[in-house]
Amino acid sequence: MKRAAYQNLLDWKKNPTRHPLIIQGARQVGKTFLMKQFGQEEFENVAYFNFESQPLLCNLFANELTPSKILQGLELLSNQTIDPKNTLIIFDEIQACKNAITSLKYFDEDDTSYYIVAAGSLLGVAIHQGVSFPVGKVSFLNLYPFSFLEFLSATRHQKWVEVIQEQQHEIMSTLAPQLEAMLKDYMVIGGMPAVVMQFADTGQYALCRSMQQEILQAYENDFSKHASIQELPRIRQVWKSIVSQLAKENSKFIYSALRKGARAKEFEKAIGWLQDAGLIQKAVRVKKPGYPLDAYADWEDFKIYLNDVGLLCAMSQLPTDIVLKDHQLFTEFKGILTEQYVLQQLITMGHKGYYWHPENATAEVDFLIMRNREIVPIEVKATQNVRSKSLSIYHQQHPDTPAIRLSLQGYKEQTWMTNIPLYGFVGGIG
Repeated sequence: MKRAAYQNLLDWKKNPTRHPLIIQGARQVGKTFLMKQFGQEEFENVAYFNFESQPLLCNLFANELTPSKILQGLELLSNQTIDPKNTLIIFDEIQACKNAITSLKYFDEDDTSYYIVAAGSLLGVAIHQGVSFPVGKVSFLNLYPFSFLEFLSATRHQKWVEVIQEQQHEIMSTLAPQLEAMLKDYMVIGGMPAVVMQFADTGQYALCRSMQQEILQAYENDFSKHASIQELPRIRQVWKSIVSQLAKENSKFIYSALRKGARAKEFEKAIGWLQDAGLIQKAVRVKKPGYPLDAYADWEDFKIYLNDVGLLCAMSQLPTDIVLKDHQLFTEFKGILTEQYVLQQLITMGHKGYYWHPENATAEVDFLIMRNREIVPIEVKATQNVRSKSLSIYHQQHPDTPAIRLSLQGYKEQTWMTNIPLYGFVGGIG
């Protein structure tokens, strides 16, 4: 099983001016597996250290952060020789040792010959809790749940990956029912690696749902372990409200839905904690589609999605046998599952979450992306009904902008808009 991020690791290894690499991502998105696989396949030796399961490890970083001293201790602790040319050093769950994070600065400044990869499920949270971080001395790689293409590859459909990447529209159209079936599987199973592998091995939706519930419970357990006592109740309130917030007619996040009279100031830290932990993704409102989108974003107006479409299915308690029903999966939950799917793919492709909703108007375009210095509007249609009133309004105001509609219909180019099937857009947007 190869992740798309594996190529990023290969590029990092070849870079003569590389920094220590930090892989960020939510718990159970496959960071440890990726690092170990990379080490086993690309190096003669792997020196793996986990700061949560090896309590003595942090003692090596308690006093002196000189790389030579640390390496001596690591060799003694692991009973192996760490050869700078042939060994990958892995620091896992590094957020559990603040000094280990700081030490990466000295490895970068004093001894760049070593290959060091670090990871931590709650690194983003640690950074915002005052941990001294080696800014400019490390490189970052964000790891997310499996994309749809990674899901297809992991479930032994690699040939379909090639068809989608190459945008072979004729064969996709001819075999659309099969692609729709695989997309429905992905929307229910999602992209958490352990769940995907369970599905690949057994095909049992019920077993996969049980694993998803365990992951959601593990996330909630992290709230108690790592959040402050003051923020814990608010984090839980935000987390528990995600499904109901998305189910509203206007899925914009409303603070008063958490508690009567609640204000942004009370909950912004809780939302920030969930975002730093990689558990949620935001789609931020843009009033004017200008370049860059950050400059025109209304950061106080947003929607909150989960980090994975399968986990959203599990959290909303949709019956797993819904995958057997025609297009019901795409329309349940007002199409929010389809929006979650699209946002998830956009993020793995390097885009951010934005949506367009002008002042004093009912029109709303689901997503905006920046592509080749253009702002591209994307409307998501969860059914065969593809009437795009909001996209038409957007086009009237911005006639020179190319538009994209994602739906269950096949590929079709029009004068101002291109329809791309939901299962094929990951290879056709860029």
